[in-house]
Amino acid sequence: MQHNDYILTLSCPDRTGIVYRVSGLLFELGCNILDSQQFGDEETGRFFLRVHFDLPTTVAPEDLRGKFGTLAASHAMQWQIHDARRKARLLIMVSKQGHCLNDLLFRVSSGQLHAEVAAIVSNHPDYAGLAASYGIPFHHLPVTPGTKAEQERQILALVETARIDLVVLARYMQILSEDLCRALEGRAINIHHSFLPSFKGARPYHQAHQRGVKIIGATAHYVTPDLDEGPIIEQDIERVDHTMSAQDLGQVGSDVESLVLARAVRSHVEHRILLNGNRTVVFR
Repeated sequence: MQHNDYILTLSCPDRTGIVYRVSGLLFELGCNILDSQQFGDEETGRFFLRVHFDLPTTVAPEDLRGKFGTLAASHAMQWQIHDARRKARLLIMVSKQGHCLNDLLFRVSSGQLHAEVAAIVSNHPDYAGLAASYGIPFHHLPVTPGTKAEQERQILALVETARIDLVVLARYMQILSEDLCRALEGRAINIHHSFLPSFKGARPYHQAHQRGVKIIGATAHYVTPDLDEGPIIEQDIERVDHTMSAQDLGQVGSDVESLVLARAVRSHVEHRILLNGNRTVVFR
């Protein structure tokens, strides 16, 4: 018998019997649970669950959602059911540093990321050739203080017309307006070096070198109107030492940024992230 893969994610006030009720409903529909992860947060009193399951082809997805909606209402659940076979559509935004963009394009094209890059946006023309080599539409949208509002309207229009699931700021060196941040809430991820707020502004790796840092790293987080303070998804570090130049630190930092961003994007497109206030629950 053929089956279809789906992923259920939910959060709700913690109480006894949640897993029993959810698994019981899936059993009644003839579903086979492939993987299940859960977490109860004692501090917030909320429960989080991710279930990957097979749905028999004899059951319509609409029937599944209808029956689960009744259960969810009785437990005040925030929930989503995703078709696990569907590839997420990405819009990658970049400026002049292309290491994260290049890494994501390779991971998607090689099948390491279950996603497709629908478009690339940049305020510079530098990576038009790279986009063309992958057959991906490239949109050069220059921005100045006077044109920022119109440029962001073009970005939002592209998000709608290209049916974008996730916007990835792959070293896009422009601050998004509060309106755009809110429009993309929960579906935009940014990457930055973890020197913030210690080394703000230009040339952070040179600043770090001058201070003699011993570790460098990167942070991927959801975009919010509070600059670089959105819910953290993924972080990592590498040790460095006194023998390394500022250029060496920049190279190590680029590698860490690429890896951390790729992990964050993977967690999002595989529906492994649930918001817990200003924090995240990330199921592995």
